Amino acid sequence: MPRQPRSSDFPSYLQLSIIPPPANQSPVNVLILLHGLGDTKEAFARLAQQLALPETTCICLQAPSPLPFDLGGFHWGDDITFTQSTGTMDYDTGFEKSTRVLNQDIIGNVLIQKCEYEPRNILLFGFGQGGMAAIAAAIAFKSELGGIVSIGGPLPSSFLDRADDGRKNQTPVIVLGGSSHSLVTQSALTSLKKAFQLVEYVKWPRPGDGMPRNRDEMLPIMKFFARRLQSRSGIPQDAIDLG
Repeated sequence: MPRQPRSSDFPSYLQLSIIPPPANQSPVNVLILLHGLGDTKEAFARLAQQLALPETTCICLQAPSPLPFDLGGFHWGDDITFTQSTGTMDYDTGFEKSTRVLNQDIIGNVLIQKCEYEPRNILLFGFGQGGMAAIAAAIAFKSELGGIVSIGGPLPSSFLDRADDGRKNQTPVIVLGGSSHSLVTQSALTSLKKAFQLVEYVKWPRPGDGMPRNRDEMLPIMKFFARRLQSRSGIPQDAIDLG
């Protein structure tokens, strides 16, 4: 029987917020939320409370590396590089460190060994670079996880060779993005479908890969949770409305 994770279960270097299931329910699932490039764990703490997923503990994790030059915020990459043409930070800068943090320090050593969760009951939700970190972790993990929700986060380039080895990962993935100016391109989808057995793509009728803005944009994610979460209570009807 899994138990509620505590902050003291995790390595002291990790910065995280733990949101227990609503109404004092016993946890059956864990949802790990990964913020975007340059953000902090607080960005998803309110979202976790709004979701109110039954029998599900949410862990909002802060990326392990701070941005340079006193920019504030944190990142999931192994390095920081800038695009010469625009001067913006690159998203895809290696994910070996974040994969080790997620798969060993959080999922393996704490959630599975200490708290006795099944891998099938552990899901990841990531935005932008956080979505890329979630996808990388799922590919590197040896067992099927509960699922991956990636908003604007494609398969990292450093994991493309694993997508071409012919062995598809069994963890289901839903990836969402805008109709234009999106990192979720057709080639990115092709790579994801080579790497994962089950990939659902949702293209929003707007440009860019921002977070869901309304009920209609959030609904595919909630339906994915309804299919993948192990819960006797079901998804609360009001959890879909973020407004």
